[in-house]
Amino acid sequence: MARPRTATRTGTRPAASSSRPMVFSRRNYHLLLIGVALVVVGFAIMAIEHELDGFWSRNVAPIIIVAGYLEVIWAILWRPRASKRDQ
Repeated sequence: MARPRTATRTGTRPAASSSRPMVFSRRNYHLLLIGVALVVVGFAIMAIEHELDGFWSRNVAPIIIVAGYLEVIWAILWRPRASKRDQ
């Protein structure tokens, strides 16, 4: 059995979506990009040096990767302080 068609408005959006603030601010996205870039650079350093016991691949790259992951976590959890007019 087919469902009857209902009339819908075209070109309108629900009002709730426009009044809700964004979850992340511009700073969150910048911090997130920095963290992802650190992770990529860390893995690139690890891949470029072909030695298993090399200084860069064994000591420096893991520190950069962990710093990148911590930066991503910080970017997700960071919220701006509430101003007095928001309270």
